[in-house]
Amino acid sequence: MVASSRRSRRFRAIAIAVAAVAAAGGGLLPASTVPAAAGEVFRPQLVTVDTPTRADKDRLVALGLDLTEHAGHDYVEVVLHHAADAERLRSAGLDWQVRIPDLVQRASDVNAANRAYAAATEASPLPSGRDTYRGLADYHTDLDRLASQHPGLVRKFALPYRSLEGKQVYGVEIADRVDAVDDGRPVFLMMGLHHAREWPSGEHAVEFAIDLARNHGHDARITALLKKARVIVVPVVNPDGFEKSVNDGRLVDLRTVDEGGTGSILATPGNAYKRKNCRIVDGHAPLAGECGLASSPGGFGAGVDINRNYGGSWGGPGAAAEPVHATYRGAGPFSEPETRNIRALVSGRQVTGLISNHTFSNLVLRPNAVAPDTIGPGGQPVGDPPDEAALKELGDRMAAQNGYASQHSWELYDTTGTTEDWSYHATGGYGYTFEIGPDEFHPPFPEVVAEYLGTGPYAGKGNREAYLLALENAADPRAHSVITGKAPAGATLRLKKTFATPTWTGVIQDTLDTTMTVGAGGSYTWHVNPSTRPLVKARQTRVVSSEPLERRTYTGTTAPTQSTDSEFTVDRDADLLEVALDWPTPDDLDLRVLRRNADGTLTEVGSSAGSVGEKERVLLENPARGGYVLRVENWASAAPSWTLTASLFDTTAQETGGLVENWTLTCEKNGTVLERVPVVVDRGGRAKADLKSCAKKWSGG
Repeated sequence: MVASSRRSRRFRAIAIAVAAVAAAGGGLLPASTVPAAAGEVFRPQLVTVDTPTRADKDRLVALGLDLTEHAGHDYVEVVLHHAADAERLRSAGLDWQVRIPDLVQRASDVNAANRAYAAATEASPLPSGRDTYRGLADYHTDLDRLASQHPGLVRKFALPYRSLEGKQVYGVEIADRVDAVDDGRPVFLMMGLHHAREWPSGEHAVEFAIDLARNHGHDARITALLKKARVIVVPVVNPDGFEKSVNDGRLVDLRTVDEGGTGSILATPGNAYKRKNCRIVDGHAPLAGECGLASSPGGFGAGVDINRNYGGSWGGPGAAAEPVHATYRGAGPFSEPETRNIRALVSGRQVTGLISNHTFSNLVLRPNAVAPDTIGPGGQPVGDPPDEAALKELGDRMAAQNGYASQHSWELYDTTGTTEDWSYHATGGYGYTFEIGPDEFHPPFPEVVAEYLGTGPYAGKGNREAYLLALENAADPRAHSVITGKAPAGATLRLKKTFATPTWTGVIQDTLDTTMTVGAGGSYTWHVNPSTRPLVKARQTRVVSSEPLERRTYTGTTAPTQSTDSEFTVDRDADLLEVALDWPTPDDLDLRVLRRNADGTLTEVGSSAGSVGEKERVLLENPARGGYVLRVENWASAAPSWTLTASLFDTTAQETGGLVENWTLTCEKNGTVLERVPVVVDRGGRAKADLKSCAKKWSGG
């Protein structure tokens, strides 16, 4: 807590922790530009951290810093809010370059650009004509306006769980004959603002809703799609966090940022770059006003990252167990009302496709969110999704419209407890994350316009066209399943399935429960997801042979801050080289594996650098013949004895999973079940279920 006058000054000084657009910075500055001497001023800045190996990414993730979604195969961009953040990078032995040395200045520049654009623009090219970012009340107004202007096409509804601060979460459903909710059409779900600071994610979601509604009856493609499918848009999943972020973020102005003239902005104050929700203490709602006072730059210190709180694989890699971290996963799977809302929505509808919008990095991400060689909760490598080819094909087609990169989520970095990893594996409906924009969490508003409509070679396409492709796929029966048959007119048909969803710490129970109403003709067509979940569907994994082709063990000790090298030679063909480092005490040892080149130089080919006390392991597939150096590094203050084991293995391809699941289809009258049958149907398949017993009982039921 701070005194009121101090707090108001801090809120006027909120730093927007974002990357720069090209005009803002140019070039990279060496990490040495970070002030180190006592008394020097540290300005919040954006840096590019070198991560040439996957182990480097893992080590970076373990530091608990504010990672952006802007990353490549050998780098991750990170926001440094305090000088202590830079020191953590330095202590971890990671190299970085400064991209934006003063984010406070960038904050003021962005807000000035937004004011100038709004003043010069009567109406933007967006479907709404909007020329500036919405606040929470603006979203509510726009959803109300959509429903009132388009009766029979747009229906506004409230999700079942209020936020921690008691706010209602709203969505709109858009479809021809929208009020005939249970008519068996497939559902496409669009979401925004899981993360509070990612303002364009909500803007694109609501603009797509406005686009569909205004073009229905005028655009043949959109009109046909809204007859085939239903679209649900929830633009603000996290209203508490977003309200804090947008209210604080729009205040930054360097004319008032430093009233005393001392230039002593030492951290990103306020909540402009709050990432998480308003959970202050696990299990308890915040006190009145408490969340707004718990200044949370970048999401630190207060809240749960709700995109790590979904049940599927909850508690695994890339999701922090400590509340202070930006990716805090919460006290348990679905512990937060925001994720329970989306769970209820997906579990109660046949959502055959969804997009969760985020910023930034110009990416179209698809499942899985952890690398395929990761040993999952079941003790087997997670592998690739059984629908990998189709997921990639659609992702690539969408990325061709906006110029983004199409890739697995894990290629950014490992995450667990995310939206589409749960929804896809629980329901079979395709799910993607869009990381909107190249540089910033919330850039100048004209860039929001350009990303939605496309620019340059993507003009007239952009995310709008990518979204339409996703909607077309959700409506296409070849990408989901169909059940047809006959049943009494007016009967309620119910598809239900209850199953155990594995987390990294156990299991939770999920229930999918959807209904449709049989029309007057007595025939029905129901577009549904496959009966067998991807999680249990057959897929190929690599299984390591029980006996090694060769194994060598080394022992030793390494002095603090020093390293010890051991030599190992691969002299035969093998599928896998495993190098494992073990020691008895809770110290911090790291492992690096380097290949010796023909000229005697060394090239790092693998590394492992976990948390203190976490044993290290490196796996290399198809290791090249030749010499290797196995390097043990000691980052602790003691010199524990260690054991290093290098083993060569053959592997075999093995099909895992392979279960066949069924939907339970019931035919009901006034809540009474008249018939119950199992239905098995694959993706792209059609199953027929004539409910004759229900028809016989109907008139007397």
